Amino acid sequence: MNLILAEAIRWFSQVIVILVLAHIILSYFLSPYHPIRAFVDRLVEPLLAPIRRVVPLVGMLDFSPMILIILVQLIAQVLVSLLFL
Repeated sequence: MNLILAEAIRWFSQVIVILVLAHIILSYFLSPYHPIRAFVDRLVEPLLAPIRRVVPLVGMLDFSPMILIILVQLIAQVLVSLLFL
């Protein structure tokens, strides 16, 4: 049972990372009103908003997606390791 739960946590974290990367790439190529980009934005923006309130922009660079990816990977790793204690 723990193995199945660990794989689910890993899978879910990878889906979040892929969505964040898609959000970054789509922001360069698609209009904010494009249906695909709007769908991805609706999924990712609620995760990025709290980070953006804490971490300011550096010039024109937004580091919140990178921080979110690191946090998701870290939390997933901690949860999986806690399962096997």
